Amino acid sequence: MSGSGHFESEQASAAGYRIDPLSGAPAWMVPARQSRPNLPSEACPFCVGGIEAPKPYEVLAFPNRWPPFENDRAEIVLYTSEHQASFADLSPDHARRVVDLWAERSAALGARDDVSYVLIFENRGPEVGATIAHPHGQIYAFDIVPPVVTTEYATASSTAFSTPSDDVMVATHGEWSAWVPHAASWPYELLLAPSSDVPDLPSLNDHERSNLASLLIDCIGRLDALFHAPMPFMMWFHQRPFDSIERTPLRVHAHIAPLLRSAGTQRFVAAGELGSGVWFNPIEPVTAAAQLRDVK
Repeated sequence: MSGSGHFESEQASAAGYRIDPLSGAPAWMVPARQSRPNLPSEACPFCVGGIEAPKPYEVLAFPNRWPPFENDRAEIVLYTSEHQASFADLSPDHARRVVDLWAERSAALGARDDVSYVLIFENRGPEVGATIAHPHGQIYAFDIVPPVVTTEYATASSTAFSTPSDDVMVATHGEWSAWVPHAASWPYELLLAPSSDVPDLPSLNDHERSNLASLLIDCIGRLDALFHAPMPFMMWFHQRPFDSIERTPLRVHAHIAPLLRSAGTQRFVAAGELGSGVWFNPIEPVTAAAQLRDVK
């Protein structure tokens, strides 16, 4: 795709795409998603035999029935057929299959002419709006490069992925490390990145994919152990845009934003932050990293 990020008015109208004239923020109007199920009490659609997974599987990707975009540009990724599992429960080999599937779908969607950016993400727990408990994530294939990604490319310094100091480091597995950012927005926020400038998930080599899988198992296990309960969190991968625009290299990385600041106590983002664009984190990153290193 050209990657200009601009739409003809007819396309924008048809897609429900709009730009707020005050902030410049893009928004999609998706009224069809209003009818999607909310914490269904019936049989899980992601378990084997369910409506989305009629046959046995280990990992699986398929189009979202309630997509925010047209033309199959939104997908669901099932991590395992085990309904009660966590990513932390997966074996390294199984977690590697999830990483491989993310990479495969990134490459396939990114090769489309109508896709400029592929976002891999997960909402875990009802606290962040996950409507089905079965372990899964999602993929959105945007026809623009989202503003957050554009900002990272515009503002990231040359030291953004430099080896962090020991006091904020949480875990390292081969080429991949996880640490609490010095300017973390969330109490136990983690940034996961490789040691080299790999631009996207499809470009990760065999060892880097296995190391990422092991690090995810480790980090999510630490978050779950922190308060002795599954940690609700949001996770997303940032990788290069799949358009034709040349940019300064920015390596693939993952953000994990956990919701709890203490056992049973949620960290809420409210008017002071949304109205100002300034974050107020109640946990010092050095303290958060030490707590995460000490669990297990």
